Amino acid sequence: MASRTMLLVVFSGLAMASVILSWSSSAMAQQLDVGFYGKTCPKVEEIVREEMIRILAAAPTLAGPLLRLHFHDCFVRGCDGSVLIDSTAGNTAEKDAPPNQSLRGFGSVQRIKAKLDAVCPDTVSCADVLALMARDAVVLSKGPYWAVQLGRRDGRISIANETNQLPPPTANITQLIQMFAAKGLDLKDLVVLSGGHTLGTAHCSAFSDRLYNFTGADNAGDVDPALDRSYLSRLRSRCVSLDDNTTLAEMDPGSFLAFDASYYRLVAKRRGLFHSDSSLLADAYTAGYVLRQATGLYAADFFRDFAESMVKMGAVGVLTGGQGEIRKKCYVIN
Repeated sequence: MASRTMLLVVFSGLAMASVILSWSSSAMAQQLDVGFYGKTCPKVEEIVREEMIRILAAAPTLAGPLLRLHFHDCFVRGCDGSVLIDSTAGNTAEKDAPPNQSLRGFGSVQRIKAKLDAVCPDTVSCADVLALMARDAVVLSKGPYWAVQLGRRDGRISIANETNQLPPPTANITQLIQMFAAKGLDLKDLVVLSGGHTLGTAHCSAFSDRLYNFTGADNAGDVDPALDRSYLSRLRSRCVSLDDNTTLAEMDPGSFLAFDASYYRLVAKRRGLFHSDSSLLADAYTAGYVLRQATGLYAADFFRDFAESMVKMGAVGVLTGGQGEIRKKCYVIN
């Protein structure tokens, strides 16, 4: 009970201290609205927040995965909840594609959806639930608050092959720029949203090629030259082979449960876990942002930037109005 009360205080304090962001685009304003459920489900945010406090109090390591779920949703077919849909006999859905097989938190999304439906039946979309959960995961991890624009509808299509739109951990800077641009996200969004890697863990298989098989030679000396040698040794002691698919490593060692700017200090020291992290140093703009944040003097700027980029990403490809549906169960189409 004490931990739950403490989390409530943390959330409330951050929410009150933060500047509530607004999105000036008239196109977005016509689609999404912070007060979308003002009359139909006025306690939507309160219900989500209360459940998120309980969820993270019991399983604090879910904060990173829940943020990642929202990101993976928005990059494929837009923020429409398609990442939540189960596969069927005739279709392999996004969640079962290789890039998504390590995702977690699906049960928590449905748990909150059920809580909302008990109060406001068939009203709040799974896509909106996921967007609110991602925001609360960040806030409850001592990160920034932002006002979540609501009114997304749920998609009816989920196709595994379409996950090739997700930026892989092996991506170089050119690939990252192109993949973010395809979603209307710019260089700043790229480097800022990469900062979300301050939360959570990753399986060794997502980066072990950097340790053992970077060019395909598959020998002890075939390592990524962009990786700091002492960090390389530390990762090898944890991920003992190229075939390790089960061991987890912290993406931001020492503070992987807290949302902060320490990720950038790691990247600046060539200790970013993924090749995509290291690649941020290969572009003048993204490298400049990394090095500025690495000083530790501008964390407030990162918090503000992250909030703004999350609002922007949360509007990618949304379904609104009469499009899509409001799913009764997040994992199955009505």
